[in-house]
Amino acid sequence: MLFPPSSTVFGPSSYLSTTGTPRPPTMPGPPLPGQTAAGPPVSQPNHVFSPPPPSPMAGPQPGPPMSGLHGPPLPTHPPQPGYQMQQNGSFGQVRGPQPNYGGTYPGTPSYGSQPGPPPPPKRLDPDSIPSPQLNELPPQQKPRHRIDPDAIPSPIQVIEDDRNNCGSEPFVTGVRGQVPPLVTTDFLVKDQGNASPRYIRCTSYNIPCTSDMAKQSQVPLAAVIKPLATLRPEETLPYLVDHGESGPVRCNRCKAYMCPFMQFIEGGRRFQCCFCSCVTEVPPHYFQHLDHTGKRVDFYDRPELSLGSYEFLATVDYCKNNKFPSPPAFIFMIDVSYNAVKSGLVRLICEELKSLLDYLPREGNMEESAIRVGFVTYNKVLHFYNVKSSLAQPQMMVVSDVADMFVPLLDGFLVNVNESRTVIASLLDQIPEMFADTRETETVFAPVIQAGLEALKAAECAGKLFIFHTSLPIAEAPGKLKNRDDKKLINTDKEKTLFQPQTSFYNNLAKDCVTQGCCVDLFLFPNQYLDVATLGVVTYQTGGSIYKYAYFQLETDQDRFLNDLRRDVQKEVGFDAVMRVRTSTGIRATDFFGAFYMSNTTDVEMAGLDCDKTITVEFKHDDKLSEDSGALLQCALLYTSCAGQRRLRIHNLSLNCCTQLADLYRNCETDTLINYLAKYAYRGVLSSPVKAVRDALINQCAQILACYRKNCASPSSAGQLILPECMKLLPVYLNCVLKSDVLQPGLEVTTDDRAYIRQLVTSMDVAETNVFFYPRLLPLTKADVDSDSLPAAIRNSEERLSKGDIYLLENGLNIFVWVGVNVQQSLIQNLFGVSSFSQISNGLSTLPILENPFSKKVRSIIDMLQMQRSRYMKLIIVKQEDKLEMLFKHFLVEDKSLSGGASYVDFLCHMHKEIRQLLS
Repeated sequence: MLFPPSSTVFGPSSYLSTTGTPRPPTMPGPPLPGQTAAGPPVSQPNHVFSPPPPSPMAGPQPGPPMSGLHGPPLPTHPPQPGYQMQQNGSFGQVRGPQPNYGGTYPGTPSYGSQPGPPPPPKRLDPDSIPSPQLNELPPQQKPRHRIDPDAIPSPIQVIEDDRNNCGSEPFVTGVRGQVPPLVTTDFLVKDQGNASPRYIRCTSYNIPCTSDMAKQSQVPLAAVIKPLATLRPEETLPYLVDHGESGPVRCNRCKAYMCPFMQFIEGGRRFQCCFCSCVTEVPPHYFQHLDHTGKRVDFYDRPELSLGSYEFLATVDYCKNNKFPSPPAFIFMIDVSYNAVKSGLVRLICEELKSLLDYLPREGNMEESAIRVGFVTYNKVLHFYNVKSSLAQPQMMVVSDVADMFVPLLDGFLVNVNESRTVIASLLDQIPEMFADTRETETVFAPVIQAGLEALKAAECAGKLFIFHTSLPIAEAPGKLKNRDDKKLINTDKEKTLFQPQTSFYNNLAKDCVTQGCCVDLFLFPNQYLDVATLGVVTYQTGGSIYKYAYFQLETDQDRFLNDLRRDVQKEVGFDAVMRVRTSTGIRATDFFGAFYMSNTTDVEMAGLDCDKTITVEFKHDDKLSEDSGALLQCALLYTSCAGQRRLRIHNLSLNCCTQLADLYRNCETDTLINYLAKYAYRGVLSSPVKAVRDALINQCAQILACYRKNCASPSSAGQLILPECMKLLPVYLNCVLKSDVLQPGLEVTTDDRAYIRQLVTSMDVAETNVFFYPRLLPLTKADVDSDSLPAAIRNSEERLSKGDIYLLENGLNIFVWVGVNVQQSLIQNLFGVSSFSQISNGLSTLPILENPFSKKVRSIIDMLQMQRSRYMKLIIVKQEDKLEMLFKHFLVEDKSLSGGASYVDFLCHMHKEIRQLLS
């Protein structure tokens, strides 16, 4: 009895087979002790013997010694007369016989509900990893045995194996249904007819032929699309194809754009659409003869026939009101209320803008940016500035009637930076002085967006508002909010209201912004509750970005804010964007996730779309697919470039189709699956209780794994957990999503934090969700100061940390540097410039620049990580046993969390139990 090569096998709940040789996990990488280096796992008979019942003593049971896993020998339990009811009822009813399970989990991690009363201490679960408290128990109460954490699938090992297998060769996209390397692998892409995985990643590259098969497996069919993704410098940007006044060639019926999968017939005079099979005449100017294989002879000269991604220059028919767009504008809108001025924020923004305005995005080889700029300041009223180049000094105009917003000037509000340089510089010098003595603490918010929107309307262009805002807008005005923060709603049916906007006003405003192509980027600096769930609505629906700096302080937060602002202003962005995803017959796009607005069921509308934003699309069957023809996706994005050019960006991807479930499971991508599941769950909390969302996630993943077990794995004892090779990290990653602040908040997490994270994750790409949910942990003391490489990552668990070492943990938003109490003095001196552990100041947020190899190496690692992420991460130095350590431990996601989240080992046991229940 051998297992399929695509399975990872563990023994029963004690993760060993009940009899015979222990079954080691079949994992690539170095053999574990007791595992032969090559060949499939040892097969074994499936009979069970019953040892004498375990004594109440918790020492090791007598029995045959077992190799294969470290730690004390594991006892074998007889079938229990019935699985004990969980203390908190979170696992449902009492179930039938569950062999090989000990008592309940210690502290019973709450998967779906709140922790109940603690179970009696004597029923400690044999399968738990001892936590520090357990080590202090008297000897007779110690747990009987534990699952060895090294014997369960390791994210680090999977990432490492993929790097070794796929990192050296370029990924060539010519083959249909090819699964790309993992997002954690650094690889080069060669476009040969399918879009690069930087633009599109799928949950599976081999999709079921029928809807019944898709329902049976429960694997969601989804694509995470990042239409304007940044490529590596060595990779070629999409070519721009200009077909003149006739515009791009399209299918007559479904309007799909010309692509490599279209079939030319009748000597090249007509083409058959690969999406809907309709036959269309080839326009005379586009005609070309076919070679002996039926390919056009100009195949390699035309990007749209030979590449997966390319751009078309759009004709006037693709423009609003049938006229070509003007270049976009950027409007900077600065809160000048008391808090913003007192914290030094207003002065900082004005200083930075003086130099930053020279770096506005520009097209290819243009001398200067075509983007015009404007400036507004506000508190309870709005101040507009005329910065016309002919003026000697800027002029200020105040609008105090915020209930009926209008722009008091047209000429001189939006200007070219070079022409008005001296007037702008003068204005930015004067703003901090003008408001230096302000006593105004109240702010408005909606009128600020309305003002920007009206200015863009008057100028007849699209653009972006950069709003710098500090407090809950309580001043009398449209969109006024009240403080409705209420921690008591957590874990009640009303918890969902915390994620919903408190008024529909902002939804309507967002709709108007999208119509005009007015994108809103929001920089928040709150000292208390600000209602991100409501203030973020317009940003979210216009395709903008939110940045949040709670308790902003110049000395600690300045670098992060300025880096974020610089990148946000400079990055590639398309305006007035509409995206549509077409599919070949058999499947269709049914659901969309991300920062956008939809006025119908097919078009994703975004006032702005930048190079970091993704749109996740789910597909469902509406007919049968065939293995021969496969399935096709075409993503078409219509947008205005930063120079005002209307363009179409096209991405094509071909997938395989299968009639065997094994082929589906062999071609899945767990990182993309987790990205989809997190977004699905994070949208779910808007309308369902958080507990229901968590339970649904666990249930769906149990069904995915149970279907594999039932239909694809060789028959074996129910006590074994068998996972598909490419989904063996699904349990550990899913547990990270379940324990995240949105779905299971700790006491210190604010309502605003949760709303902020919920919106951030919704437009993250696969690489960002990967490191966000399972952070990267690097032992800095193991870094080789003479090489450019990073030290090998380790697993996210406290038991992997040594008191004598220094570690770095990053999750895309924060970087923690954890310093153990026993670190050598020389290392502390080299990194912090102080002579002992006790002298490192608490809450340090920067590393001193010291001239020694260790300091240089650590700082270069941090700089390298900062470059890889779309936001500048906050650096937090954590001393072992300091109060900040609690925050750091929150990110050690393989451990049990304080908010009730399960450890990886416990969750794997729980998933196994769920799967067994589904199979019985």
